[in-house]
Amino acid sequence: MRKLVNHGVLISALLLFGSVHAETIHEERSKYRDITVTQVGERRCLLFNVHRGDRNQTCVMINERDRLVFDYTRMSFAGLLLNPDPQRILVIGLGGGSIPLTFTDLFPGATIDIVEIDEAVVSVAKEFFFFEETSNMRVFVDDGRPFIKRAGLRGETYDYVVLDAFSGDYIPEHMLTREFLEEVRAIMTDDSVLVANTFSTSRLYDHESVTYQRAFGEFFNFKLPSSGNRIIIAQLQPLPPRGELVSRAMELSDQLRKYDVPLNDYPRRLSTRVDWDMSRRELTDQYSPGNLLRGN
Repeated sequence: MRKLVNHGVLISALLLFGSVHAETIHEERSKYRDITVTQVGERRCLLFNVHRGDRNQTCVMINERDRLVFDYTRMSFAGLLLNPDPQRILVIGLGGGSIPLTFTDLFPGATIDIVEIDEAVVSVAKEFFFFEETSNMRVFVDDGRPFIKRAGLRGETYDYVVLDAFSGDYIPEHMLTREFLEEVRAIMTDDSVLVANTFSTSRLYDHESVTYQRAFGEFFNFKLPSSGNRIIIAQLQPLPPRGELVSRAMELSDQLRKYDVPLNDYPRRLSTRVDWDMSRRELTDQYSPGNLLRGN
């Protein structure tokens, strides 16, 4: 999981929890990244590659484990406004495991598959963030794209897909392309919803938006003024009208209250307004974010 956050803001937030510094309780170098676990009072956080300025993180309140700390994590459940009862859920990117743990609590009978490329992240989630696999919730140590490709070839489908994988400065470029999104479409049905965690400001924003638009047509663009993340919500069939979203929010809000998800506030925030340059080129396997950044 990744939350866009300024280092100074992070430190200020930590100070609010009653300590002048975060205690480092775990550090290791995995095959993919530096992993650090810090704690301030009851707040425990997972950070990746801190020395390079990256801010991948999950935080939990160890005395309030159900509470989702970050806006973007809570925003990931806005897809329930389109599919309120998912039974086959796929999460790409584990982090500390907050999203799949919430899903398994909400839908104990659902099958939840999690794909995480870094085995060390899985171990840290289990040791420090209370993550446990169950008979219905499994972690696959794999790259998300070939996992999705193989699932599509087998004819498997999921009705809720969360893309929350980050590497370095942004999403791995092979998971941003039109070809990848076509592979995601292959594991979706008309009732499925795709929820993708991206950034609300990025040099790739226009290209990324055009790519999703070409793959899915109209999609919901979900932003909050308090977050640097945006959530893209898409499905294969036409998006539901706002009145239906409001009704769903009213039906589900009590279930999500204990996770601190303000679902009733979300329908008015889901926008289909085009706020990107539609003339920008879509991202493909041949035209990648790396190429874009080198060309800018």
